[in-house]
Amino acid sequence: MALYRFGTIVLAGVLLIGGAAFAAAQDTPTKPDNTKTNKQDRDTTATTADQQKNNKSDRELTREIRKAITDDKSLSTYAHNVKVVSQHGTVTLRGPVRSEDEKKAIEQKATDVAGAANVKNEITVVAADTGSKPSDTSGKK
Repeated sequence: MALYRFGTIVLAGVLLIGGAAFAAAQDTPTKPDNTKTNKQDRDTTATTADQQKNNKSDRELTREIRKAITDDKSLSTYAHNVKVVSQHGTVTLRGPVRSEDEKKAIEQKATDVAGAANVKNEITVVAADTGSKPSDTSGKK
């Protein structure tokens, strides 16, 4: 009986050590790194979400545009996460999207709500398969 218990304990120990070694040997996924993308927000002249005031008209403008973007299920997750910042009726769109078509679609949605003269498109296009740096297609107005 004592030998049986000893064997069970040894077997359990081997399984625990083997499992731990196997888990350590597996590749750990690399964490996402948005450092390069976020550098553009460090520019003191860049429009960022924290600059939007809490007045009702700007909040409502941002809400309407955000709803139009998120309701469009043909857009990528990147496109759904574009920053929409309204300041005194002027809307700035920032962030990466997957294609020029998405960039144009988001700008059109903002234009439909705020008017063409009130939209600054600073969206960048990032290729889906390469994870490359954003291209300089900001189309700033």
